[in-house]
Amino acid sequence: MEKIIETERLFLRPFDFGDEEGILAFSSDPKTQELTGDRMRTTLEECRELITNVWHPDYEKYGYGRFAVIYKKDHKIIGFNGIKFLPEIGKADLGFRFLPEYWGQGIATESSRAILAFAFKEIGLEEVIAFVEPANPASSAVLKKLGFQQTKTAPYPGEEDNGDIFWYTLTKQEYERQ
Repeated sequence: MEKIIETERLFLRPFDFGDEEGILAFSSDPKTQELTGDRMRTTLEECRELITNVWHPDYEKYGYGRFAVIYKKDHKIIGFNGIKFLPEIGKADLGFRFLPEYWGQGIATESSRAILAFAFKEIGLEEVIAFVEPANPASSAVLKKLGFQQTKTAPYPGEEDNGDIFWYTLTKQEYERQ
């Protein structure tokens, strides 16, 4: 998959081999991972496995997935943003994660706007969902700014022991009205 999306400050593109160090930087950062519900990755091998076993298969099967977010100013992978199909729910999920030094600069909003345009205009999705840990009001604020509506508070399927999370939804129709 060769898709590259450009915004004012960012390049977004599929992850590939050679990105392991950039992935390790955000995947092993405790502050970045704290409110994600995902496990930390602490080795380059774990990052290669993520590319091999998750991201490349998603690109091949669905034509989309999580994309590397590269900050133009320093040409550094600063996190990810993208749409991931969740078979257990049957819906596509918007997810983003960034190194803490890039928080509070509008990068989540900027990259998400580009990803949503890709999702609705190029992929043709009719709906995108997103999940947020209740202790993460910054991510909820980004989703609301993008037009998402909170639809429920419930555990993620199969993760009932982890407690409730916020479920958000944005339809193509709502996106086009913005």
